[in-house]
Amino acid sequence: MHTSSVRCLNATGFHNMVYHEWGSQDNERVIICVHGLARNSRDFDELARVLARDYRVICPDIVGRGESDWLPAGQEYGLPQYLNDMTTLIARLNVEQVDWVGTSMGGIIGMCLAALPDSPIKHLVLNDIGGLVPATALQRISDYLGEQRFNSLAEVEAYMRQTYQSFQNLTDAQWLHLAKCGAKPDGDEGYRLHYDPVIAETTKSASKEDINLWPIWSAISIPQLLIWGEESDVLQEETVRTMQANDKLELFSVPGIGHVPSLMEAGHIERIQHWLREHRNE
Repeated sequence: MHTSSVRCLNATGFHNMVYHEWGSQDNERVIICVHGLARNSRDFDELARVLARDYRVICPDIVGRGESDWLPAGQEYGLPQYLNDMTTLIARLNVEQVDWVGTSMGGIIGMCLAALPDSPIKHLVLNDIGGLVPATALQRISDYLGEQRFNSLAEVEAYMRQTYQSFQNLTDAQWLHLAKCGAKPDGDEGYRLHYDPVIAETTKSASKEDINLWPIWSAISIPQLLIWGEESDVLQEETVRTMQANDKLELFSVPGIGHVPSLMEAGHIERIQHWLREHRNE
C-alpha cells in the first residue's frame, strides 16, 4: 500500500485529501473505492489487495474522515464538496476513465458523477444504496454519529461491533483492523472516532425527509452491480425492484444482512472481482 494526498479547494482555502493506493501506478485501468458516511478508506484494504491484480486501486479518505483534513469551521459537509474533491483526485490520477466502488455515501458520490455527461466513470458498483434513501434510515444513522471518546482500542472495537451489526461475519482480526483504523489517539486520554463530529450535525439536519435520487440514478447508462443487504433499511426492497428494470444493472443479494455489507467477506470480494472482469470490455 502506498499513501499520497492531494490538495482540494473548499470555500475558504485548501484541504488535504489522503488516499491509499494498491497495484502498479503504470496500470491504465483504475478503480476508485469510496467509503460510507462515518467510515474510512481502510474498509477496502482486503478488496483492494484482490482488485490490484487487475487495477490500480485508489481508496480516498473523504474530507473530514480518516487521515484527511477536516473542513474549516463553519463550512458544510455535503455532495458539492465531495464531487469537487473527487474530480480533483481523478485529475491527479491523469486517466481518461475509472471504475467505481461506492459504499452508501460513496455510492451516492459515484452515482452523481456517473450521471453527468462525458463522465469518466465506466463501471459502477453500488454497495447498498439506490434511488431512494428513507428518512427513517437517516435518522437511525444520525443517532449513533457524533463526538465519542474511548479509553482503549478494546472499547473502540466493542463500539464497532455494536454499531456495525451488518459486519457480523468478520473475524476478530478484521474487527481489530476496523478499530485501529476507525479511531485516533486523543492526547493522553485514549481515543476518539476518526471523523469530524460536525458530520453528525449535517446528517441530523438532512434526516427530516427522504432523499430522492431517482433523477440522478435514472441518468446513468453504464453497467452497474448493485449489492443489496436484504435486511437493509437504507436500500429497501421496493427500491431494488424498481432499479432492476434497468437492463444494465446486475443484482447481488446478501441475505440476512442489513445496511451495509462489509465487502470484507471473501464471497463479496469474489463477486465484485468476477463482475468487473466479466464486464471489462463494455
